[in-house]
Amino acid sequence: MNDRATRRCPRPGLCRRAFLKRCAGAGVLATLGSEGLTAAEDSLNRRAIPASGQRIPVIGLGTARTFDVDPHDSAAMAPLRRVLRAFHEGGGRVVDSSPMYGQAESVVGRLASDLGIARELFMATKVWTRGREAGIAQMERSRERMGGGPLDLIQVHNLVDLRTHLATLRRWREAGRVRYIGVTHYTAAHHDELARIVEREPIDFVQFNYNIGERSAEQRLLPAAREHGVATLINEPFERGRLFTRVRGRPLPSWMRQELDVASWAQVFLKFIAGHPAVTCAIPATSDPAHAAENVAAARGPLPDARQRERMARAFERPS
Repeated sequence: MNDRATRRCPRPGLCRRAFLKRCAGAGVLATLGSEGLTAAEDSLNRRAIPASGQRIPVIGLGTARTFDVDPHDSAAMAPLRRVLRAFHEGGGRVVDSSPMYGQAESVVGRLASDLGIARELFMATKVWTRGREAGIAQMERSRERMGGGPLDLIQVHNLVDLRTHLATLRRWREAGRVRYIGVTHYTAAHHDELARIVEREPIDFVQFNYNIGERSAEQRLLPAAREHGVATLINEPFERGRLFTRVRGRPLPSWMRQELDVASWAQVFLKFIAGHPAVTCAIPATSDPAHAAENVAAARGPLPDARQRERMARAFERPS
């Protein structure tokens, strides 16, 4: 699961709730006022979107599975409200959704409006249907569900009816109805196809799976994105929780704590991704407010260089 049901405390005495306090999580940040929130946002590592130079935090928020609840169910919405609040108060801004994710777009839009933060978020979604008119209708619905204004980013989800939707998206971008356009897929088997699109199409973003346990994007896709000036969104950063299973019961190496200022394996996994120079933003999903604060805190402090990333990968891959 993206929500990391298998996550464990990195060491005795440092549980998720303790970490939340340590990293100035939602409850602490809420007492700081606007100056404290600005400081939290300004302390995050950011990367530029090549198409514009706009800089966004290197950790965002995904909504697959986790935000698919009834937006009229107050009990189901309450923890997600705390997730979005913790994410925002920690300085997070990029929120990624899709019509494929059930009610997630509506949940994001409603919560962002209720919290008064809609204009501060970088709203990204996707088109996932076939046919020009169906695509337009779906994107219009997504726009309304996520707040009603122009969206920051619309992506062709899993390359479905790619040419049709890219043609529409290019017109929408020219007309100012969307700021950026892109394509997505979630499997390594499609990395070469995504790389070809990056090399040939005038897109702004490409979204794909990449993590410390699945590094095939390093072979062609990440270099292509960097060479052609295309921003990258990284999905499956925890491989649906499987990465946590592989490190269960293992303490963090002391050098990671000292050199990278990490307090959990989740932050190790996220900093490994963000340390790649072609990565713009990783988008872990969660339904837990403490995890949201922990994740966005991985955007603070030093990011690993190439040597440190290889050392991190070796530590992760070693036999238990």
